Amino acid sequence: MTAVIFDLDGTLIDSVGAVADIANTLMRELNLPPLETDEARSYVGNGAERFLERALTARDALQADAFKEHFARFNSLYAAAPGDANEPFRGADAALRQLACEGYQIGLCTNKPLAPTLVVLKAMGWEDLMGAVIAGDVLPEKKPDPAPLLEAARRLGRERAIFVGDSEVDAETAAAAGLPLVLYTEGYRKSPIEALVHARAFSQFSELPGIIGELSEA
Repeated sequence: MTAVIFDLDGTLIDSVGAVADIANTLMRELNLPPLETDEARSYVGNGAERFLERALTARDALQADAFKEHFARFNSLYAAAPGDANEPFRGADAALRQLACEGYQIGLCTNKPLAPTLVVLKAMGWEDLMGAVIAGDVLPEKKPDPAPLLEAARRLGRERAIFVGDSEVDAETAAAAGLPLVLYTEGYRKSPIEALVHARAFSQFSELPGIIGELSEA
């Protein structure tokens, strides 16, 4: 049976509000202007470190000698934040459970750090569904490097895998790994759908099990 590997932020959950709140705690501590939700959304996708670099750069406050300390504080806030502050996309839970019931091996490949990833999975009730979780600090490489996605497939014990993601980073990752991407169109994508290489696209999670079934049989 084919493995189905998911991105997290922008694919299974809408995390922008929660991440903005976390970042704004740090911004207040540093006496910097807060992030608006749309600004925070534009920084998501390349991992927590890049997110914070972008936020501090926009405030003309990125200092090489202080960044390590600021990032450590950001990570501590991130790890301590409640997972239920994130919103699952409508139908995501049902689709995950249907795929698991149909015998697919389910995995996760995200640039989110491992600690907050596990908090979110527990809050959503998804921890037992995931046969492999590759987060942004599990390997030296992050998406769009293909290594995390390929490692998730390896840990699931499957030569065939399908990646479900929402963004330019996910499209580039899937292409580099030589795996088909099923694109969730309601996530954090900035480019037109046709600009991203993908096998299929969907806007409602009720469509996903059927799409996975068709691609698995191809």
